Amino acid sequence: MRGWLNDAKSYIPPVQIDEVMRAIGVGKVIASNHKYFKVDDYVYGITGVQQYAISDGKRYHKVDPNLAPLPVYTSTLGMTGMTAYFGILEVGELKEGDNVLVSGAAGAVGSVVGQIAKIKNANVIGIAGGAEKCKYLTDVLGFDGAIDYKNDDINAKLKEYFPKGIDVFFDNVGGEILDAALSRLAMHARVVICGAISQYNNKTDVKGPSNYLSLLVNRASMKGMVVFDYAKDYEKAAMQMGQWMMQGKLKSKEDIYEGIENFYDTFLRLFSGDKLGKLVLKVNEE
Repeated sequence: MRGWLNDAKSYIPPVQIDEVMRAIGVGKVIASNHKYFKVDDYVYGITGVQQYAISDGKRYHKVDPNLAPLPVYTSTLGMTGMTAYFGILEVGELKEGDNVLVSGAAGAVGSVVGQIAKIKNANVIGIAGGAEKCKYLTDVLGFDGAIDYKNDDINAKLKEYFPKGIDVFFDNVGGEILDAALSRLAMHARVVICGAISQYNNKTDVKGPSNYLSLLVNRASMKGMVVFDYAKDYEKAAMQMGQWMMQGKLKSKEDIYEGIENFYDTFLRLFSGDKLGKLVLKVNEE
């Protein structure tokens, strides 16, 4: 959402001043002239930050609240889950036994990335802010270790956890953490650029990686990913992740706040780090 506010070329047009803020959500159909969507159906799609939306039905999908709680369709079974799934498996080309580093690991995408990597028998280390989040990664999600970027020496910890180098780095943060990870790459490593939340609110130029020549030395790759490129395979990914959730292998965490009037304060939690898992705003009562 923060990226969508920038008046710059991107994978999707920016939100214009006085437009409804773009948002992805889950809602209940209350009136319909559409042959596929009926009253009382639940749907997932681009709803906007509003209590009611009118749509032609394009880019909307039915969801079943009997299979999973509705908030889960905004997170693990929604866009963030799809980003994690295709980002680590397709773009990151994850292999069994890989040494994986995830930044923003306690967030909506990072937490799922790490769990999928563990399911695929990789060694996974997460970077998060604060002891509580790091404990969540190891004790609840099953990460092999965690680095507290607020209190730990990141470079020293990377050296400790990755003596043979990082095979896959899934980056949600950018900036100094990306630079530190680049210095520890293994041969033929894959770096997945999913986001750069440390840079989104810069009033100066974005801080790029000064250690990028590590890509050359290690014959490594760094590739950006946008989840919309994988839309045709969403159903397959959702079925697989749903199965993992039923088996208890994949956990979904939503941090839910209520009231559309609280959108601004809730949105700012993304940048203060005052959240765990997927940040969700509930705007209507059922």
